[in-house]
Amino acid sequence: MKKWLYGGCLISSLFMLLILRYGVLKNPIGERYLTVSVALNGTNPLKWINPGVPPAVLNPESASHVISFDTVSYSLFSLRNLSNEEQWSLQTWNHLKQLIDHTQGLPNAAEAVKEAAGVWNSLMTSVEEPTQGYTNGSARGKQCPHFLNKMNATELDNSSYKLRAPCGLTQGSSITVIGVPNGLLGNFRIELTGEPLPGEPDPPIILHYNVRLHGDKITEDPVIVQNTWTVAHDWGEEERCPSPTPEKLKKVDELDQCNKIVGRNDSQLSTTGLSSNKSRRFPREQPKIQKYFPFKQGYPFVATVRVGSEGIQMTVDGKHITSFAYRETLEPWLVSEVRVSGDLKLISALASGLPTSEDSEHIIDLETLKSAPISLKSPLDLFIGVFSTANNFKRRMAVRRTWMQYNAVRSGVAAVRFFVGLHKSQLVNEELWNEARTYGDIQLMPFVDYYSLITWKTLAICIFGTEVVSAKFVMKTDDDAFVRVDEVLASLSRIKVTHGLLYGLINSDSRPHRNTDSKWYISPEEWHEDKYPPWAHGPGYVVSHDIAKAVYRKYREGHLKMFKLEDVAMGIWIADMKKDDLKVQYVTEQRVYNEGCKDGYVVAHYQGPREMLCLWQKLQQGRRPQCCGGR
Repeated sequence: MKKWLYGGCLISSLFMLLILRYGVLKNPIGERYLTVSVALNGTNPLKWINPGVPPAVLNPESASHVISFDTVSYSLFSLRNLSNEEQWSLQTWNHLKQLIDHTQGLPNAAEAVKEAAGVWNSLMTSVEEPTQGYTNGSARGKQCPHFLNKMNATELDNSSYKLRAPCGLTQGSSITVIGVPNGLLGNFRIELTGEPLPGEPDPPIILHYNVRLHGDKITEDPVIVQNTWTVAHDWGEEERCPSPTPEKLKKVDELDQCNKIVGRNDSQLSTTGLSSNKSRRFPREQPKIQKYFPFKQGYPFVATVRVGSEGIQMTVDGKHITSFAYRETLEPWLVSEVRVSGDLKLISALASGLPTSEDSEHIIDLETLKSAPISLKSPLDLFIGVFSTANNFKRRMAVRRTWMQYNAVRSGVAAVRFFVGLHKSQLVNEELWNEARTYGDIQLMPFVDYYSLITWKTLAICIFGTEVVSAKFVMKTDDDAFVRVDEVLASLSRIKVTHGLLYGLINSDSRPHRNTDSKWYISPEEWHEDKYPPWAHGPGYVVSHDIAKAVYRKYREGHLKMFKLEDVAMGIWIADMKKDDLKVQYVTEQRVYNEGCKDGYVVAHYQGPREMLCLWQKLQQGRRPQCCGGR
């Protein structure tokens, strides 16, 4: 018996040694891996990897692709032959190498880092080798047109018409389609699609707008179906108009998901334009009950898809019909093409309000728009980090022409930088790179700019405000917020708090949304407590130097909890610091308006470029801070 036990133990030990040896050969000690889950029918997402980079390991049990940290690091953080001027846009870049260790808790974080490696390599290739297509300045032509149109598109090519939007869409962009439903059924589709993934024949669909004039398997009445599609998740949840559950409909940008008139009974005469001298012996035809629907076979329509702040709106013949809220990682900046297909005589299609950059060679006041130079570790009273998306060219220019012209900013008392993630479009990244070189006020982020990852930008702002410069206070704001820099500085001077400060519109009684239908849904796994710690609304809040410094330290130590609501995340981080005996003072500033503008504002949110210029003009004319427009 003892011999059997001894032999069994010996065999087991040898077997374990073989397994360990195999594991060491396959996974060298010290190398970390990044797991990216993909659909079982997805293609290999690693085709972007450069030759010579260590290959990934496939785990057949979980059907996940595992990418080594070294692979991602090689692609994103290898040394580049860049000028000092170009390196100014990468001052927080290397500080963010550990982002790969902070993907937990942020949706699509791993994918965003992986995708960034591919587009970054493409951009650097074009920058380092101009013969590949990138040249500085306007000589390369306007890559991001403001307006696109196709007139007299009377026939669809193979039942499909495509209109390219090479630099995506942004808030205020619109697509107008004029056509006549025809054919056997009159059904047609309008789709906004993104760039196809490498190796995938079909691109993601950001909006699928499907008009079914004769109904479908669910209803015999006309219906509009809206949805999304991706390789990883297939079709999403349908949104129907009219809805079978109208009581569950929500609002998007304060507009109904489905206009209540759609599908409502409408009494109309079946014959119109009857002659008034018809014989009275023929009785009038009785009204025929019909249901209102914005499209009708054989009748022309003008339909406009407009990009809002929360979703996409559709109007038909000037009347709002549907709204569609953006879904995770399917945001308007991703749109690269408009597709129209089905039983439709297409008369014209046009796109307007597209994101486009300004030609720096034709800007008269270019020198005054460039950021004031700052040296490393420059002492500042205030550093302001601005969240922006790559193709928000107009918003950044509006900020440069308005509140970035405050004397405090121009003199170096305060500094402003835009924090921008990479775009999936090569054209947008090239435009962004040229803009960064021209104005010197953009900080590029080593990830693709999904909305769910904005917390990483908050971290980057804290890094810049403490490690690149040394600011007494660090502020976060958005590119659609107007900041009265002079009043922020004056307020910070009046309250005389230099340590442990969170200043802004403080929310001390906020709870996570547990309704899965909510845009702000937070699962118990993401935040298990019933209440959030105090936090300040995102359009404009300020932290003291010590808090910003502690954020970076906790990130380096791996103790920084990532949370997809960035302003709440800052509140969570500060609450954790209180456990370390940091004395925190929450100072509420009621003049930070997070949902628009009110006279006397310190920060006004949701201000477009026109409102920005109007607000600045009023201040320059010596008036008190007064709002412009309707909000």
